[in-house]
This record gives sequence, C-alpha cells and structure tokens, in this order.
Amino acid sequence: MGETKGILSVFKNKKPIIAMVHLKGDTSEEIFERAKEEIRIFEENGVDGIMLENYYGNYYDLERILEYVSTSNLSIPYGVNCLNVDAMGFELANRYNASYIQVDSVVGHVKPRDEATLEEFFKLYRGNCKAYLIGGVRFKYQPILSEKTVEEDLQIGMTRCDAIAVTENATGEETSMEKIELFRKNLGDFPLVIAAGVTLENAKKQLEVGDIAIVGSYFKDTFKDTGDVSANHVKTFMDEIKKMREEL
Repeated sequence: MGETKGILSVFKNKKPIIAMVHLKGDTSEEIFERAKEEIRIFEENGVDGIMLENYYGNYYDLERILEYVSTSNLSIPYGVNCLNVDAMGFELANRYNASYIQVDSVVGHVKPRDEATLEEFFKLYRGNCKAYLIGGVRFKYQPILSEKTVEEDLQIGMTRCDAIAVTENATGEETSMEKIELFRKNLGDFPLVIAAGVTLENAKKQLEVGDIAIVGSYFKDTFKDTGDVSANHVKTFMDEIKKMREEL
C-alpha cells in the first residue's frame, strides 16, 4: 500500500469519519459547554476527526470552540466551516491551526461572470493557508448558477480544493448512489467526501465509492440535525465502521 497523501494523510484510519459539531444552544455559554461535551463523546467513541461549524451558533461561538480545541491536545484532527463567509474559514483555520476547512461550494454557485473572481479568491486564500480544503460542488442549499455541466464544474472544482464534497439537497438527506458514482467517475482518484445523509445502513455502500464521510444528523438521538448527540449512536456507528474497514 502506498503512502497516504493529501487530506487523507491527516487521519489515522482509511475511510475516515468526520463528526459535525453544529454549535447548538440557547446561550453562548450553553453552546460552548455542549460543544465541549460533544467533542468528548466523539473522541471517546472513535470518530476520526471533527468539523466545527456555525450551523446554529455564530462566528464568536465558532471562534471560542476553536480556541478551546487548539489548546486541548485532542487525539483527533479538527476542521472548520464558517458558513456563508468563506474567507473567515481560512482566517480561523490559520489562527487556530485547523487541519482542514470546508467550503460549501467552490464552483457554479456564482454568476458565470464571477467565476474568474472565485478562481482568484481560492488561489489567494489557499496560498496563504496550510489547511486542506474540502469544497462542495452542486452542494445542498447552494444556488446553481453555472452554465457548465456538472462534469465540467467537477473538473474546475478539483483545481480549487483538496477534496470534493457531495450531498443531495438537504442536511440529513441521503446522498444518492447515482450522484456519488457520477462524482467518482469524473474525479478519478481525487478525494471524495460524502457530506450528508450517511447512516449505518448506507455507510458501507457509500464508502466503497467515497473516501471520507462527514456525519452530523445520524449521531443525534433523533437522527435529525435538531437532536442531541447520542454517545450510543456514535459508538454503534463507529464500531460498524471499524468492521467495515477490514472488508474494504
């Protein structure tokens, strides 16, 4: 087996699972304490990395938890997704030494006129950041303003990030095998991240094609993004992933 390179070199295991920390809570203190507890659960139950995202909380909540993890000597790597203001994700990754960044779209969500600006944006910010970039193409909740085919946009996307993320249309919604296989066909061996709707039932099938999964909703007690992280769900899922890795 060859040496693991690129974003996959960040993780100890093949087919790594990144757990999403959504920053849920009614006050900044509750958000912070809840996030710390979720991170503890994820670390203790064998996930391979975490992603910190201001899905419920705001930028200041995101920065606070990043500051915490950057000084906590976690046994797993961490990353950041600063929603809707991509530049600040790069800024936070630099400031708090994150291993990876997620940006929900790297191509096709702006007017064709603005693709050149986007091209230069990613050149500039990636050139000033050591973190690996996970970039979405035809990603959930993102407008599709491209006049190119998905195949053409995937080719462009590969020049703008270190791994391509695929989803269906919503958080928690299963990503179709048709879409995963379309992406894989066009990406070759470029890293593919399945970034929504991964469950115990579909994980093996999807990770036979994809390289990394980001899991949020399935780790909640309700299996929905609005729920609370369940240590039992995390352990059960990761125990199955460990068995699955032996077969892949």
